[in-house]
Amino acid sequence: MTTHIPAPAEPERPVPAVGGVVAGADDERFCDLPTGIRLCYRIDGPGEAGGPDSAVPVLLIAGLSLDLTSWPSSLVAGLVASGRQVIRFDNREVGRTTFRAAPPPPPGRARLVLARPRPDAYDLTAMAEDAVGLLDHLGVARAHVVGMSMGGMIAQSLAAAHGARVATLTSIFSNTGTPGVGQPARSTLRLMAKRPPRDRAEYVARHLALLAHIGSTTFPPDAAAEADWAAGSWDRGPGPRGHEGIARQIGAIQASGDRTASLAAVTAPTLVIHGDADLMVHPSGGRATAAAIAGARHVEIPGLRHHLAPGVVDQLVELVTGHLGSGERAPAGPSHGAGRVPG
Repeated sequence: MTTHIPAPAEPERPVPAVGGVVAGADDERFCDLPTGIRLCYRIDGPGEAGGPDSAVPVLLIAGLSLDLTSWPSSLVAGLVASGRQVIRFDNREVGRTTFRAAPPPPPGRARLVLARPRPDAYDLTAMAEDAVGLLDHLGVARAHVVGMSMGGMIAQSLAAAHGARVATLTSIFSNTGTPGVGQPARSTLRLMAKRPPRDRAEYVARHLALLAHIGSTTFPPDAAAEADWAAGSWDRGPGPRGHEGIARQIGAIQASGDRTASLAAVTAPTLVIHGDADLMVHPSGGRATAAAIAGARHVEIPGLRHHLAPGVVDQLVELVTGHLGSGERAPAGPSHGAGRVPG
């Protein structure tokens, strides 16, 4: 089912889109996963994760190149205000999450352009195992899983392979990996193909330039807040070598191929959110995701592009919190898919 949300009649009052997170850097924690990843995470909200009196928590999975601070603080606060505990983490290759051993070499430019991943590339399933490993570490049996962009792909993979661990799935401006569906615009690819930034100032400028392209006039970004976030993200991350990890993340997406068939295994109530003007992941990606998952609800927001801008956060909080109740009851039968414990 596709729902079209009307654009706001007048701009909403801006709130910080990034930065100013609910938990500070002192609240960052680490866990060593069986996958060989030392993963950095934060927890916001009431109670202890996995505690007997805690509600089913929300697990947020960020997109390509984005760390845990990329989630708008107002979105995290809105989820916490609904009584939910919120768990965020840095995917492998970004922020303060690291490999305990040397990672595989990054794919070269030719492999990325031709979508020919290295034989030793990890995939989105491996990144989903990182997320499930975090849930195991925290003693969380089930979570509401919310992913944006590549994080949506990881969330989908998690829900397909670990049905019993996912109370609900929310996939935000993501796709299914189907060739030619949900792909970036050529103008976006040209911007992404530029030489990687060499220092903090260049990284901030590059972020603002990309955001000017993939952001929306309907839901404009807060440029000052975005600059602050980018500077902080550079400081938290691997610095000038960060482009190697981003290349490996892109390789993971390419190595995963078309995931449409696997999405038939998703049994969690699913909400798919996309903007109708997305230049990073064409809106066809959201439509394909909703079509691949039985019973999925598809919400397309006019004027929204590929950014969780201040003016859209209240809508997102309302949509996500309204969706959480559909998965509160524990599954009656056995889990679907593997029980092992992207992207």
